[in-house]
Amino acid sequence: MEQRHDTIVGGRTPPRGNNLSAQHKELRLHYTTLSCLLLALGCSAPMEFPSAASSPSIYKLVDTYKKAAATAASVTAYAVLARGMARELLPPDLCAAVRWGASLVRGHLEPRPAERRTVVVKRMEGCTINCVKFNSLYDDVSEYLATRIDPQSMRRLCLSGTGARKVMSMDSGDSMTDVFEGVQFTWTSVSGEGHRGPESLELTFDAQHTGMALGRYVPSITAAVEQVRRRDRALKIFMNEGLSWSGISHDHPATFDTLAMDPLTKQAVIADLDRFLKRKEYYRRIGKAWKRGYLLYGPPGTGKSSLVAAVANYLRFNLYDLDLSEVGYNAALQKLLIGMPNRSILVIEDIDCCFSATSREDDKERKTLPRANYGHGDDDSEDRSNTSITLSGLLNFIDGLWSTSGKERVIIFTTNYKDRLDPALLRPGRMDMHIYMGYCGWEAFRTLARNYFVVDDHSLFPEIQELLAEVEVTPAEVSEMLLRNEDADVALLGLVEFLTAKKQGEKDSVKA
Repeated sequence: MEQRHDTIVGGRTPPRGNNLSAQHKELRLHYTTLSCLLLALGCSAPMEFPSAASSPSIYKLVDTYKKAAATAASVTAYAVLARGMARELLPPDLCAAVRWGASLVRGHLEPRPAERRTVVVKRMEGCTINCVKFNSLYDDVSEYLATRIDPQSMRRLCLSGTGARKVMSMDSGDSMTDVFEGVQFTWTSVSGEGHRGPESLELTFDAQHTGMALGRYVPSITAAVEQVRRRDRALKIFMNEGLSWSGISHDHPATFDTLAMDPLTKQAVIADLDRFLKRKEYYRRIGKAWKRGYLLYGPPGTGKSSLVAAVANYLRFNLYDLDLSEVGYNAALQKLLIGMPNRSILVIEDIDCCFSATSREDDKERKTLPRANYGHGDDDSEDRSNTSITLSGLLNFIDGLWSTSGKERVIIFTTNYKDRLDPALLRPGRMDMHIYMGYCGWEAFRTLARNYFVVDDHSLFPEIQELLAEVEVTPAEVSEMLLRNEDADVALLGLVEFLTAKKQGEKDSVKA
């Protein structure tokens, strides 16, 4: 006869089947109630309730919790009784003192909230009777935040702009968080009186980061906005007309990537420009004007003008092309030069044609250059200082007293014949970097081939490389041959024939 063996837990036999399921639900309810009670009393969170399959563990656990609940209930009852007796028996002043002491202890034990600082950037710095002065920093911050706004996280969002260009901004009363060097900075848009739109932007941060906020974060905003403006602004080229400048749009496509010149020289120019942009404080510390001078020399057609355009596109500086034949006297020259704004490039092409090659040291009496040499006036003027310009007037702007009239300026002279220049122009400190623009070499040709035909290799390249090593040909001449046909095979074959003929011509001239 089959015998049944039941497990006895807690002095009783656990139920089976449906009774076990119902009992399990009832125990879970009690377990949940006991858990809430323990949590309310500040005890640690209880362990997860066991499954129905582990019924012995359930009964043991429930017995344990029953004892704990009984103890907790007793403690709670005594606490309620003690609190009631304290209210009845202790004086109010003593109760208040006890509460104050308890709050003091909690204040020392609980972490104190971080102290906050707020910096207000107002839209208007102030106003006078006749005008209103706007705060340029407000515009900088607005442009910066427009690039940092996450539309998914904003409750309200302002959208403005024309055409395809759309600008996002915060609505009045909204806030956003920006992270800089791992620190959170909160910006809030605050409206003015009468809800006329945002009148200020408030920057809030922990007090311990005050130095970072004012010393690095805010300056980084200005620098980032200035870089974007410089990159996106349309360039212009200005020409002198009388005593003023007249400008037109400058859309020259030349860049350092498309420039056909020696790669090492190209990298040296780029590195020098980058270093120049970063050395504002350095120039101030050593007591020199923040400017840089470049002398571009070499045969005609070697890309001097293209290099000037590439520099302008790289720096995003406007060009000021100075025609000295339009300048009558030194005062007019000075007025033109000091009228140039910061972050601009002064260009004087063919500087060797502008002044006599005779050195000033060799001829002290030659102090002026008559306007007649430029096609203006005559040499018989009684006061030649009013009808002529001097090399000294130009040099004073380069490194003399007038050199500090502007900041972050680049001065570029070009010449086909360096040996014809007045030694005063070549003196150290006048032109910081002399850049030779030579004949077309192999690397320069590869750049041109890539520009015209988007190819990096061709069956004719080895022959062209050998010819370029033997023939003096300018990048302009090579470009002219490549432009004759859009088919790379035909154009390159024509270039080979041109270089071969030029090579034979040079041999014939040598024999003659």
